[in-house]
Amino acid sequence: MSAKTKRLFKKIISYSGIFFFALAAVMLWWQLREYSFIDIIHALIAIPPINLLMACVACFAGYLTLSLYDFLALRYVGGHVSWWKWMLAGMLGFAISNNAGHAVVSGGAIRYRLYTRWRISGGDIVKMLTFSGFTFFLGCSAILIIGYFLVPSSLLDRSVGASVGINSLFIICTAAVIAYFAMTVFFQKKSVKIGTLKFQVPTTKTALIQTLLGAADSVLAGLVLYCCLLPFVEIPFGTYIGLFVIAQTTGIFSQVPGGIGVFESIFLLALPDTVDKADIFGALLAYRIIYYVLPLIGAGGLFFIYENWLRTRMKRWLAEAKEKIPQIPEKIKNIKNIKNIKKHKK
Repeated sequence: MSAKTKRLFKKIISYSGIFFFALAAVMLWWQLREYSFIDIIHALIAIPPINLLMACVACFAGYLTLSLYDFLALRYVGGHVSWWKWMLAGMLGFAISNNAGHAVVSGGAIRYRLYTRWRISGGDIVKMLTFSGFTFFLGCSAILIIGYFLVPSSLLDRSVGASVGINSLFIICTAAVIAYFAMTVFFQKKSVKIGTLKFQVPTTKTALIQTLLGAADSVLAGLVLYCCLLPFVEIPFGTYIGLFVIAQTTGIFSQVPGGIGVFESIFLLALPDTVDKADIFGALLAYRIIYYVLPLIGAGGLFFIYENWLRTRMKRWLAEAKEKIPQIPEKIKNIKNIKNIKKHKK
């Protein structure tokens, strides 16, 4: 592939997010055209406080689980940092990438800033990001495969495009999971070289942990929205989580930051026409605030506190160094005098 073709391909991927966002915005408008802004705000206010509290608890548990991605990735590359460091990097990295999209760039930048400070090499950070990406994909794929059989076919038959897309997604995810586990079986203790980096093939046990961790993350993220939806619609959790992961995965592939618009469109499209769309959109809005906005504020606040603490400590070290520097020549002089006295005595 020529350099010109590569640049064109990168531009197509970058601008595809704008296309999918515009398409999703049109679909959202079409589905909500009969409702006013006031109807949606009323639906948001109508969610009982206990449901919002349960959603917040599920969100907190979800981000704790997300931080374990970094712990598992650190173990994969053989790196060691304090527990609070990988928790901070994991929570903050995912809080940013969930909102900004392009996880490798947005979440990777903050991880690079933190982990290089903690003496993890740039090459190992790239390996960690790649490993975490596979963890997320394996978890989503596992639930999508299970959810594909739990979601009633009648929900998928409403749109030919949606049906074809979801069937294709199911085939791709199934093939990818089988290929990944087959690689861990047939290429144990071997490595794959990409550029200057060598990626060790994970063991089957590690691959299984990746899948379970990724699945737990998706389930907890789904619980946040499920708690907000319960007052408005009755849907079995098995059916719901399959639908949630399908919408979430499609949103990620769309390259739209946070899958905004795409995720909501698929959800509104899949639910029965008898359901009040304004209520559902109100629940989706609550989910966005709880799962995306609040963690970004919380993790961002922790990062701000950490940076200020580090800056204060650096200033203290510099002040102490400045105090000690004028004393160094005097100490050297004293040491020389002592040596001269000893020589004179001899």
